[in-house]
Amino acid sequence: MVWLAMVEFGSTQAEEWKTALGAYTERLQSVGNAKLEELDEFYRVELPQRLTGRAPQAHITRDELTKIMEWKLSRGKWRPRLLNFVSSLTDEDVQAASQKAFTALPDLKQSIQQLSVLKGVGPATASAVLAAYAPSVAPFMSDEGMVAALGNVKDYTLKTYLLFTEKLQHKAEELQKSGDLELEDFTASDVERALWSTAAATMPKKSSKNTAKTAGGTKRKRR
Repeated sequence: MVWLAMVEFGSTQAEEWKTALGAYTERLQSVGNAKLEELDEFYRVELPQRLTGRAPQAHITRDELTKIMEWKLSRGKWRPRLLNFVSSLTDEDVQAASQKAFTALPDLKQSIQQLSVLKGVGPATASAVLAAYAPSVAPFMSDEGMVAALGNVKDYTLKTYLLFTEKLQHKAEELQKSGDLELEDFTASDVERALWSTAAATMPKKSSKNTAKTAGGTKRKRR
């Protein structure tokens, strides 16, 4: 019963968190965006494997950053201007900034600042990059996760991200100590995905027509 798999951030029930996270893939498919499904597979499976293989000099390329941005925008609100900024970056700059950011971990403040030198990359996009490399340290700063953990807050600043991360890490640690063996390795990123999965249960399906309508939006602050 995937549609019954819901969890609130304040919940301490291990089963609720497990079922909400377990429903993630089916909920993603229910959104009706084939491109998002493809990008999510890249982001959650292929990219982390690539990054592990590049250690100890892990980095992302411009093409990978572009895909991360496409994943982020497809999973949330479409902001084509940000994608244009990222596409204009040089591969050398992206590799250099991301390697410095990964090396700076677990200092999230420094890591976010290293990535934010790239045009179009704000704290939310930077968090997506870091989460692919260190999911237990740096959860993705999603709209759905922010609302669930902080209330109806959409202040996409570094200060807010650090608070958001602290709350998700604390929740992950709480669940790790729940006594449920399946949650011993539960990460802050797992918390975020469970929250997104819960929010996705009530999301309308997207269509190419709707996506096209949002493509001509006004200038927005980078995130």
